[in-house]
Amino acid sequence: MSGPQAPPSNLRENVLRVLFISLLLDLISFTFILPLFPKLLEFYRELEIGRGDSNSALTHILAGLNAYKQAFARPINDRYDIVLLGGALGSLFSFLQSIASPVIGRLSDRYGRRTALLWSMVGNIISVALWLVATDFRTFLASRVVGGLSEGNVQLATAIAADISDEKQRGSTMALVGACFSIAFTFGPALGASLSKITVVTSNPFAAAAGFSLFLIVTETIYLYVSLPETLPQVTGPGKEESSSEKKPEPAHVRTNSHALLNATHFLFILFFSGMEYSLPFMTYDLFSYGSANSGRLLGFMGLIASLFQGGVTRRLHPLRAVQAGVVSCTISFFLLGQVRTEGGLYAAAALLAVTTATVVTGLNSLSSLEARAAERGQRLGNHRSFGQIGRALGPIIFCSLYWWAGRSVAYLVGGMGMLGVCGIVFGALRAPVLAAKGQ
Repeated sequence: MSGPQAPPSNLRENVLRVLFISLLLDLISFTFILPLFPKLLEFYRELEIGRGDSNSALTHILAGLNAYKQAFARPINDRYDIVLLGGALGSLFSFLQSIASPVIGRLSDRYGRRTALLWSMVGNIISVALWLVATDFRTFLASRVVGGLSEGNVQLATAIAADISDEKQRGSTMALVGACFSIAFTFGPALGASLSKITVVTSNPFAAAAGFSLFLIVTETIYLYVSLPETLPQVTGPGKEESSSEKKPEPAHVRTNSHALLNATHFLFILFFSGMEYSLPFMTYDLFSYGSANSGRLLGFMGLIASLFQGGVTRRLHPLRAVQAGVVSCTISFFLLGQVRTEGGLYAAAALLAVTTATVVTGLNSLSSLEARAAERGQRLGNHRSFGQIGRALGPIIFCSLYWWAGRSVAYLVGGMGMLGVCGIVFGALRAPVLAAKGQ
């Protein structure tokens, strides 16, 4: 029995165009806030100090973070208070995503990708609207909670990309999703920082960035509503499932890799990678006194390298080969970062990390989608994303604790050894899926 057939080329091209444009709008909007976190959180802290509110949510959170800092014998500069607060909010967002992703995936299998994506966009609109009117930390925190629970765009875009691709097209289609990430992270933060300098007559000094972000999200929602067709084969229209008698049986296939193994690999990789990623501002400040401008240039360099690699290399590689290349690159970068003394060495490690960014998650998403039937693809990809988000919630806490307890060299050495373990799984346990296989 042959494997899944490719959809008509005109349908695939149309959906890919809609996906690319909508993801760029979504991710650029999402990245606006990243460079603003330090100033944004300083604004709320000073605001609540000025009000003399000693029982606010922000006061309690900062007290907890200070208690965390005091647990280490090594002094931690007060400059890091805001960075730690931003990390705590990032961990909260990832934790909420780990809860929401499987639910969103199951709903997309039941009611269709288009319906689930549009409802996700409604949540995103509410989240950004709350940021726009957030004149206190409690409202801003609510916007992050709503965003964490509703953000399903990336996983649903991944499911849609899988729906419109046969097995041989899967890797190149997923690379398109990854390319949107790289492009957005190259330009979005800089645009957000520029918008934050625009003064708007409101008590929220970040209203210009939040307002433009809301404009992009609303534009994306209208564009998806008008242009995106349903791509799930079992759904004939928005929210309308075919009856069991009308459903065509899916071609059977052999699972080469268990979803449990793929999910565990995703979790372990993100656990180590996100910890290292979050520690970079601490390391670059300690070694080179980097501020936001220097950090922005470093991130822009990484985004550019990742974009070029995804466009020229990743889309041509088998997903398993992409994952293998990425984890090897990440392992080398860990060991380099543990010993780096010059900015040249830092940028060399950053280039390796850009290769990792361009390959591993894209490849693992492709492998997960190849092991799932169309009717369960949303749930499987949601579970896969959930494991990664759990790793992203835990990684910064664990890695930075090790960084402050034992120092940079030991932290990156342990991280490198952990990535060697991930390499062992990727090279020793994962196998390339059999294309157009028979049997179940």
